Amino acid sequence: MKKRFFAGLLAAMMALSATGCSGSTEETAAAASEAEETAAAQAEESSEAESSEAAEAPELSGTMKVVATSEDYVTLFDKFTEETGVKVELLSMSSGEVLSKLRAEGGTPSADLWFGGGIDAFMSAKDDGLLEQVKFDAAADLSPEYKDEEGYWYSKGITIVGFLVNEALTADLGIETPASWTDLLDESYQGEIVMSNPAVSGTNYAVVNALLQTMGEEEGWNYFEKLNNNIAYYGKRGSDPLNKVTSDEFAIGISYIDRGVEATIEGSDIAIVYPEDGIPWVPEGVAVFKNAENVDAAKYFVEWLFSSDDNLRMLAEIDKKDGIKLIKPSIEGIELGYDTAILMKEDLSLFGSEREAVLEKFEALMGDKAEA
Repeated sequence: MKKRFFAGLLAAMMALSATGCSGSTEETAAAASEAEETAAAQAEESSEAESSEAAEAPELSGTMKVVATSEDYVTLFDKFTEETGVKVELLSMSSGEVLSKLRAEGGTPSADLWFGGGIDAFMSAKDDGLLEQVKFDAAADLSPEYKDEEGYWYSKGITIVGFLVNEALTADLGIETPASWTDLLDESYQGEIVMSNPAVSGTNYAVVNALLQTMGEEEGWNYFEKLNNNIAYYGKRGSDPLNKVTSDEFAIGISYIDRGVEATIEGSDIAIVYPEDGIPWVPEGVAVFKNAENVDAAKYFVEWLFSSDDNLRMLAEIDKKDGIKLIKPSIEGIELGYDTAILMKEDLSLFGSEREAVLEKFEALMGDKAEA
């Protein structure tokens, strides 16, 4: 804005210089007067524009309540508090739990911001009219497949899924390390596989939906019926497979894989297996609850996060994931740690639209193996 004002002053100086060479005092005065008026008009226009921009920025205050998949994000929200003055209350909750709670609250949410979890729950919440629309200029830099075209949710990362194998246990049991999803059906694995309940874990719902898409409806459900025979139980948290396998309770866990998992199992007998027949994946969502008490702060947080590469790099470090590179390809300082060719081909639009029907059928399949 200031550049336009100085441009006017420069024009005035040039006018004075030019007329001074002609020797005409009257022409000099007239030119100077005209240039001063131009500079003044430009300065006034600049001032009005700056005032207009300032008026568009929300006046943020109070507390923003956040439901998130982990309490590890506290440092990111502390930074938001430092820069805006808005206090943050953080509650850890899985995506399935958030969606159930949101529906039970009947349009009067107890939180403002939804941070993390499988995108399927966010899609369902949008369809139910439970999310607030958020639009901002920096959204244009995000890949279209990882954001809602109407601005009701955005992706903050990508979760990929593989196997965690306790090789000490498999050796004791005399069983081989599985290399594919098909291998998990082998009878030798009966009672030695653990996964999380897809109704509460967006990550494991992604496994179910991705395999159904890959195998087809009939073959896919036949697969899960056979797999269910080998699964000991379905945990209520996405981290259960990791915890159960590393504590020597089960030999194989169907789990998310990231740098945090790699660090946890370093130096142990736990191996990571990327299934050779494809890796399921799911974007993790960010959204603002409709009718939220501090909706202005929540909407500004979404803009604040995605408008700054520094904020996104900080988020990627907390998550121990590099998927933000897929979501915002222009970001520097982050490179994917895996080849995208190994990811299963998925139609994300089906994640939300088929969620209720898939989960209803899967619930019947799990029976009493699902942890309460």
